[in-house]
Amino acid sequence: MKWKKDYNKIPHSGDKEETMKMFTDMTGIVGALKIVMVSVYTLFAIVTQAQEVEEPKVEIDGFVRNYTGILLGQGNDFSIVQNTLDLTLKHQKEKVGFVANPFMYQYPYKDNYFGVRELYMDFYSDKTDIRIGKQQIIWGQADGVFITDIVSPKNLTEFLLWDFNEIRMGVTAVKANFYPHPDHDFEAVWIPAFTPTLAPEAGTIWYPEILFPAPPIFDMSNAKVPVTLKNSELFGRYTLSKSAIDLQIIGGYTWDDDPSIHAEKQLDSVTMQLTGIILSPEHHRLALTGASFSTEIQGFVIRGEGAWYKNKYFQTTAPDAVGALTKKDYVNYVIGIDKTIGTWRLSGQFIQKIILDYNDMMRNDEVDNLATLMVNKTLFREQVRLEFFSYLGLNNEDALIRFRGYYFPYDGVSLELGTNIFVGEKGIFGQYNDNDMVYTRIKYSF
Repeated sequence: MKWKKDYNKIPHSGDKEETMKMFTDMTGIVGALKIVMVSVYTLFAIVTQAQEVEEPKVEIDGFVRNYTGILLGQGNDFSIVQNTLDLTLKHQKEKVGFVANPFMYQYPYKDNYFGVRELYMDFYSDKTDIRIGKQQIIWGQADGVFITDIVSPKNLTEFLLWDFNEIRMGVTAVKANFYPHPDHDFEAVWIPAFTPTLAPEAGTIWYPEILFPAPPIFDMSNAKVPVTLKNSELFGRYTLSKSAIDLQIIGGYTWDDDPSIHAEKQLDSVTMQLTGIILSPEHHRLALTGASFSTEIQGFVIRGEGAWYKNKYFQTTAPDAVGALTKKDYVNYVIGIDKTIGTWRLSGQFIQKIILDYNDMMRNDEVDNLATLMVNKTLFREQVRLEFFSYLGLNNEDALIRFRGYYFPYDGVSLELGTNIFVGEKGIFGQYNDNDMVYTRIKYSF
């Protein structure tokens, strides 16, 4: 009966107008359904395609390392026992990216050290790159010495024995690069907060021993540079890259990474005998300009860099000097030569520092000469590498001599056995004459 009732609602063929109206309505409905179906299918295809295009993932690499050193004297004590975890996280899209480099030094005999060496964002355009955040900024052409490489301060807690990616500290900065032409690069760096050199801790084998004629009193009231806009640092660099030569011209208005020690004598009011010395470390402004270059001549790589520093404070014995310091300009430069012969790599450098307007009451030498020598050879299809590197202090006849051997048994694994031998009785290397050591570094990179 229900079917019959519904049937009676359907127009009969004799009613032409009702039949045409019904046909028209059905056609419109079917057309609308087709549009909806096509739209849904198109949307589904777009969503599916978007899901198939993978977003850039965060890249994680780094290394784990054990570093153990044993002194050759002093009862063969450990010089260092350290475990390191160093991570680098990277993510980059078309116009933006970021890098984070957290690390940890774990010690069994003192507090662990956690740090972030780099943490910055990059913004890219056709001719301009901008980097904002904590970053290592490396300039210059020299190996193992810092002449125009003066933007990032140094970590000297283990003297000069860190790997060079670890000896340079990150600084919070805004760095902008402008590329008007593939051969030309203009770089500007603004550092809002000054970061000083990280000096060795008192009580460690790397803390310099200084003899004073009277008990010292340390006044640390001026040791820090306040974080203000006027105390920020500015650097600029122009780079020319040609097939025949690489050239860099640099300039900066900065702070001396190493503090100057102002000394004030304390005298007995009656006997006028020296009873003490007040020592006040303080960082001072420096202005500098310089240049570096690298070129190849007949298979030899010739490189050099030099800088002129204005208003550096030096120690003096002049009786009228305030704080036992005098302000002078100085010039520092290096000339180096490299040669590769088969699996041998040879390198030598001569470094000279000249104090301008010198006088005999200054404690530093007017001219200080330093040299470095490196010999490197790979063996067994680069599975073994042997290296000799040395700093030679020509003024004080002191030196740091490093013999190192590397073995790479597996992909990402390196075993290093080395020595650090200090020669001399005075000078930057001779002062550590008791710190001769052997060491091992076992490293897994991923």
